[in-house]
Amino acid sequence: MTGSPGRPLSAELSEQLLTVAVDILADEGWGRLNSDRIAARARAGKAGIYRRWPTMAALARAALGRFHLVVVPEDRGSLREDLLGLLERWTRPLDREERAAASLVGAACHDEELRAGLDEALVRPLGEAVRVLCARSVAREEAIRPERERLLSSVLEAFWWQRYRLAEPLTPDNVAFVVDEVLIPMLRGVGEPVAA
Repeated sequence: MTGSPGRPLSAELSEQLLTVAVDILADEGWGRLNSDRIAARARAGKAGIYRRWPTMAALARAALGRFHLVVVPEDRGSLREDLLGLLERWTRPLDREERAAASLVGAACHDEELRAGLDEALVRPLGEAVRVLCARSVAREEAIRPERERLLSSVLEAFWWQRYRLAEPLTPDNVAFVVDEVLIPMLRGVGEPVAA
């Protein structure tokens, strides 16, 4: 959040503006996010918005920074079960934060600020989750080569973007199929057993 010299910025108003922005992104999309709409819903002046964030992209990035789009599951005893835990949210409809993030995916291709916000909110946490799950696997003596770990991260990211684009939940059986028929075999490679 940026600010210009003058009165201190109200944390309460900042929170209210971010909440309104997330509501607009989640319910109406990036194309409907503008200072007039935010100011009207928040009953605030537009100057208060621009004192905090110079652009709508900066505001959206600040909102993304509050999201928890990837949650590392508790250790479930095997890589397969850990992956199922990581992907469990795929079996539910997109929540408010996910809908807001999904509304930014297309625009992020052309906006560095939005791209950075999505990297911070999804790509980096997903990469960290994959590192944690693979480290657990290695601790269980289920060896995973570094290039396979990177591949897993890339493939999961692609699936995550597809989830945001389609916005439809998968069945638990579909998620298990992805884990069993795509992710685990991909981690094995040729002649490299990975315990499921």
